[in-house]
Amino acid sequence: MAPRFGTDGIRGLANSELTAALALDLGRAAVAVLGVDTIVIGRDTRRSGPMLEAALAAGAAAAGARVELLGVLPTPAVAAVAASRGVAGAMISASHNPFADNGIKIFAPGGRKLTDAQQAAIEARLDGDGADDTVPTGAEVGDIVVTSDPGAWLDVLRSAAAPDALSGMTVVLDAAHGAGSGLSGSVLADYGAEVHVIGVNPDGININDGYGSTHPERLRAAVVEHGADLGVALDGDADRLIAVDAEGSVVDGDRVIALLALDRRARGALAHDTVVVTVMTNLGFHRAMDAAGIEVVTTPVGDRSVLEAMEAGGFVLGGEQSGHVISADLANTGDGLLTAIQLMDLVNRSGRPLADLAGEVMTRVPQVLRNVRISETAVDPVGALTPEIEAAEAELGSDGRVLVRPSGTEPLLRIMVEAVGDGTADEICDRLVAIATERFA
Repeated sequence: MAPRFGTDGIRGLANSELTAALALDLGRAAVAVLGVDTIVIGRDTRRSGPMLEAALAAGAAAAGARVELLGVLPTPAVAAVAASRGVAGAMISASHNPFADNGIKIFAPGGRKLTDAQQAAIEARLDGDGADDTVPTGAEVGDIVVTSDPGAWLDVLRSAAAPDALSGMTVVLDAAHGAGSGLSGSVLADYGAEVHVIGVNPDGININDGYGSTHPERLRAAVVEHGADLGVALDGDADRLIAVDAEGSVVDGDRVIALLALDRRARGALAHDTVVVTVMTNLGFHRAMDAAGIEVVTTPVGDRSVLEAMEAGGFVLGGEQSGHVISADLANTGDGLLTAIQLMDLVNRSGRPLADLAGEVMTRVPQVLRNVRISETAVDPVGALTPEIEAAEAELGSDGRVLVRPSGTEPLLRIMVEAVGDGTADEICDRLVAIATERFA
């Protein structure tokens, strides 16, 4: 059985779990299920990217589709190109994972996330179910061409704020040696900012290595060194960000979304006065939005779940604590650079430091997240922990919560505890981690 779609496409150790053969089959299956005649493919900077790109393209062409190779581009750029042309898309990236991993994310025509039914149909074909033995030949075989026009994405970025919105600002950008290395700094400079860049020299193996949204240490130091107003760090495929204020303190996705929500509502640009977040969002965010009169819709983890809720309700802002932020009136997927522009614009218009704005927008409830590596043969570990989880929730009452879930991309059990009061979250989380380790590791 082929690897299954997780929360963000198919992902695994490149050339072992995610092989060229699998990419070939995935290209063929995606074209057949989606019924498309054109697919655009982008990738990040991993060494395994060109290998998987060649195989995925070959599979799609073998199914009769025209394949356009966009080269190294961020995930939101691939989605924007697909949306502007009404075609399917694919991104080869493992996001924030180490360079040895890779992944493939498929976009339905128009750059949209796959539905559950589409994913299931593709998986069935990968398993050999429902495959058609008829193959194109002659002129019906698809062609593969190289193109690198990110114009549709740049148009999205230019629509985010006024042309000189960042004039007078000094910012630091960390591109994680990833897909955002090439264009991101110049985009911010075009808005009038003085930009210092780090993490923009990919060599195929250094993506996310000590840089990017999961490693903000160098960004924090660079912001202080340059006396910058703020800094932003993208992840490997540039679809999310974290920010750093002028003092070097990290501003996570919860605070970024809260700031954007309040700013949008003040400008009459927050549809239905509602924001969409996931179950990982801090309790302090919910309390802040409630105090501001903004409704909060909560979904399972994953930007696909957030997007589905946004589309169903006609909402325009949503995202995750990890820094995936979706501005649905501007784009149809998370975009780290688009979010950075909006955040910087907000700060510049306010005339106040990001540290003050982020500190005031919400009071974070202490939150502890630990990962327990579990056996791949473990059966329903969350269900097995239900009595312990319920006991912890009863202990916390209304002053906290517990969330235990399996990772969508790795053999991990993620245990999160929030609790008012110093040390309480750590104590309860450690207890649950010890139980999970004993039973499932």
